[in-house]
Amino acid sequence: MADGELPPIRSPEQVTVTVRRARNLRGLRGDSLVSQIKVEFGDKVLGETPKVECMPDSPAEYNHNSTLTVTFEDPAFLDELGYKPILLTIIEVLPKEKKAKEEKTLNLGQCTVDLMPLLRGEVNPKYTLQVHGLPSSPMENIPAEVPKPEVDVELKVNEAILSESQLSECNLMTITTESLFSPPDSWQMPGSQYIYTASLPLPITSEKENVVVFPSGQLKPGIEKEVPNKQKKWFIPGSAQGNAIYIPDSYVSSDTYEEEAGDFRSKDDREHRIVAEQDKNRVTWNTERRSYLDSSATKSFQDKIAKTRYWPMEVMRVPLPSGNKTKKFPSMAKHSDDDGSFSYHGVVYINMAPLLYPGVKRIRGAYRVYAYDEREVFEKTKRKGALADEVVKIASGMLFRNTQSPFAKKGADKAVDKKEPKKGASAMLKPSDTNSQVEDAPVNVEGLQYVEAKSYVMLEICLNRPLIPKRPAEEVARRVAEYIPPRPLFPKRTNGAQKAVEDFHQQVGKVANQILDEFRELFGTELLNAGGSDLPNTDADLEARRQKMIYELNSSGKYFAFKEQLKHSVVKIVREKYLKTTTFTSKDDLQAFLSELYVYLVDQMHIGLGNVLTLEDKTPVPEPLTDSAQLKHFAREAEVNENFELATKYYQERIARNKTDSSCWFDYGTFCLYINDIAKAEECFKECVAINQKHVEGLMLYGVVCAMEEKNEAAETFFEAATCVDPKNVLAWTMLGLFYHGISNEISAEMAMMEADKLNISSARKAMKPVKGIVAKNIEPPPTPEHMTVDEAKESEVGEVNNIDTKSIPSINKIPATPSMPQEKGTSQTKAKPTDRKQSIAQGKKAGSMGSRTSSKENVSSARPGSRHVRSPGTPQVPENHEIEEPRESTPVPPQSVYMMASDWLLEAKAMAFTERALAHELLSTTGGPSPQYYISLARLCLQKKDFEKAEEALEAAVQADHQNPDAWGIMGHLRYLSGDLAAAKDCYERTISFLTNPSETHSIYLRLASIYLQDGMFQEAKRTFLLACKKSPSCVSWLGVGIACYRLSELSEAEDALSEANILNNSDPEVWAFLSMVCLKTARQLEAEQAYKYALKVGLTDEDLLAEILSLQEEVGFGNPQL
Repeated sequence: MADGELPPIRSPEQVTVTVRRARNLRGLRGDSLVSQIKVEFGDKVLGETPKVECMPDSPAEYNHNSTLTVTFEDPAFLDELGYKPILLTIIEVLPKEKKAKEEKTLNLGQCTVDLMPLLRGEVNPKYTLQVHGLPSSPMENIPAEVPKPEVDVELKVNEAILSESQLSECNLMTITTESLFSPPDSWQMPGSQYIYTASLPLPITSEKENVVVFPSGQLKPGIEKEVPNKQKKWFIPGSAQGNAIYIPDSYVSSDTYEEEAGDFRSKDDREHRIVAEQDKNRVTWNTERRSYLDSSATKSFQDKIAKTRYWPMEVMRVPLPSGNKTKKFPSMAKHSDDDGSFSYHGVVYINMAPLLYPGVKRIRGAYRVYAYDEREVFEKTKRKGALADEVVKIASGMLFRNTQSPFAKKGADKAVDKKEPKKGASAMLKPSDTNSQVEDAPVNVEGLQYVEAKSYVMLEICLNRPLIPKRPAEEVARRVAEYIPPRPLFPKRTNGAQKAVEDFHQQVGKVANQILDEFRELFGTELLNAGGSDLPNTDADLEARRQKMIYELNSSGKYFAFKEQLKHSVVKIVREKYLKTTTFTSKDDLQAFLSELYVYLVDQMHIGLGNVLTLEDKTPVPEPLTDSAQLKHFAREAEVNENFELATKYYQERIARNKTDSSCWFDYGTFCLYINDIAKAEECFKECVAINQKHVEGLMLYGVVCAMEEKNEAAETFFEAATCVDPKNVLAWTMLGLFYHGISNEISAEMAMMEADKLNISSARKAMKPVKGIVAKNIEPPPTPEHMTVDEAKESEVGEVNNIDTKSIPSINKIPATPSMPQEKGTSQTKAKPTDRKQSIAQGKKAGSMGSRTSSKENVSSARPGSRHVRSPGTPQVPENHEIEEPRESTPVPPQSVYMMASDWLLEAKAMAFTERALAHELLSTTGGPSPQYYISLARLCLQKKDFEKAEEALEAAVQADHQNPDAWGIMGHLRYLSGDLAAAKDCYERTISFLTNPSETHSIYLRLASIYLQDGMFQEAKRTFLLACKKSPSCVSWLGVGIACYRLSELSEAEDALSEANILNNSDPEVWAFLSMVCLKTARQLEAEQAYKYALKVGLTDEDLLAEILSLQEEVGFGNPQL
């Protein structure tokens, strides 16, 4: 096709409307009547069926075809197929009276045929429709037990209206304007002298927009309650009357406040909405407008949403027109002076941004009505001009000529342009890309009444397919597998020659053991009689025992069983080693092969027997004294002490013990993040995901690493994969939102954060239900006995290293990254103990989350049959004694915001960049100032970054906000300790452990406070505090502290016990060996003292003061040093 050449326009398509039959009709004379059906589309009559007699026992067979021509020149015609139905009117033909020129007819009922399936690609939809009786007709009030009148209709096209490519590119939009609640108080109920309109622009093509007007709003009093299942009306029903104006099986949906979009979703607005929807007047439309958007219109619609987010809908009150139209409404003739005017001009700003969320096809909510202000409309929507004048004209035409299309006729645009707009309103609402200023407009006094009354419009927008398709979970998993191939669960099975020989060795060993058992059974009595000495070993005796053994094996059948046991392994050797799988061609070849095989098997038999029959028993390998959880605890302790070499050793030992444990790789990766070894951290997280492709924490942290390396596409894949693996995980959605914020994708970030907020509120609601009526008990402080012995502490040890409740937050054990001073020994810090403490200040949250992330809901009640292929139920019935819905339960406030949950987890994962991002959003989202928990998290981040000055400022703010917060005082103690102010650190630590509520992490507090006591010579207090640390989470460092304190107190027996416990947990700590050597020196055990001293030097004792103390004690006692 040449450049600039337009694509060919498709020739018109004929839609065949076939009226098959009607049944259960009732006329003036009962069930027997002569009827015909008129077929209409808009203002066009497509045809009438022949007159057919209908009997009670047989339907009226019409089989009449009418045609509707569909043209493709104007997209507006395809648009009309969506919102205009085909109307079928059932007419009774009465007998011709005498002297009458024509037969009399009576309209009995009507039904509508939906053409939307044709726009969805169907070529032959079939319907069974219920006929709705017209007012004053015999079919108006049919008893419930009588079968309902029905019509069978069929639509058919030779070729689909929209091709597959068009269906994949275009979109079908459904806009349902439900009601305007809480209107201005000045709107009274004097009569039907006004109509209430709502209008908004919609694109037809990339360059042209159409004004959609909902003209038939009715002001209803509050005492007239809403029907539970409200049925939607046709946008242009044509000449339909009564219940035929309703769309079959299309009902107004309802959502919870949390699932809604729009405004008035917070818990503070609930009472206003309940009163407005149950007691106040309202304006009701309940009208559905379907729109066809071709590919260019869809792209234009998407671009405009991305540019401005807000879409305007204008609301106004219009007086009924006068003139010749007052013939239909004589009482309205007095309003002729107001013809063409409007009042109460308001505007609704519809936030369309949720439609750009991946996979979202529907939004519904309560949207606030504001006073129309041209400047404000331009600022929010980048559009100039109002729709008011054109809306008045269109609404008048639709009200009195409802069969007329709302589109302007050809050439009408020029006529409109020549007329001067009233009240500064333009004929079309056009977007403007310029930065021109809008002229000042007078204050809209009437429109301000909307704001005072807190008016809002319930609105629903649905799409046939999402503007932004969402990647399915399977595709995301496939992308993750492309980046990181999954590790096979089991190693590949090898059936090679080496494996076959090894199997033969194992079978030989098993048979040898069985033969030994048989030998013991046969000759066990002789061994007992010999009194433990050997049996006679002469040749005759050996031969006799051999013959007896062979006889017993042959006679019992065990010889054959042993041979069969070896047979399978021999066959594997023949096949795998000698590659013999076919029969031999000659007996000579067979004999030669058997000879070679016999020699080889005998040799391998001796090797197998040699592996089994050994004179010396192998020393069993003892089980490790520490498990994986303890190793993790020790690693975190060394990590906090900045002994990174030792921490690496512990992490690698965990991996060496179980290479297929994804959590071991994950923990090692977080440590590598802390020491800023990004490359190794990436490898660890990659290994974690390779082992377990559904490891949520590993997916998120690998995404963090990719984001740090600016691999945004890969990072998005892994963050999204985490939400697919666990869609209910609050942290996964929060991390996805933080990532989108980082790459300035605000719409996707909004989507993710709203989902996180929704899940957070849902978790809080679930947590509220079990605890109703339960009185929370105070948390008792840990026991602090004055004289706790080492044995008592060992008996009370509890392995609580890995006991954190995960729920929706990944379980990284909490330890503040507050490394101790390099010159301090015997101090360490481990992970936090989980407590049930609550946050002192609840974070302000939005009351709900967008309900539009789900697919478009079915609006049809399950008790109602569909209109297609089944019988239509007709219009909804108003239930009697309908009870008003009671007010909903208030939305619970979560104890923590999603940003604080993310920051706490990120602090444990050592992802500092994302922690800063989470805390920044927490600061922006809070109302009433930051919470103490925010300042505590900020201080922890500053400590990780070694920024002590900012950490002190944050902690001072936290203490001022909540001076009884144990976490704030505990971290303040860490800050003073790291700064070298040990006196202030001791005061902070003592205050921390004196609170009734325990801090979230106590181990490092006990260790550092006890080390300060040691330096100050307060050995009894040091011993007691170290024992508390041992009770909570024992480690080599905590037992070493107990041993040192007991040694200084001259309690040598308890000191030796404590040091022995420390040595069991870590036999390569030089200080432990050093103090053991001094204990042995004081107890006069020369050999043990020398061995302990040699081990201390061997494992690298470098403390000069401790070495000098040992040498001085050795000189004093005269032994302990082999060099003396």
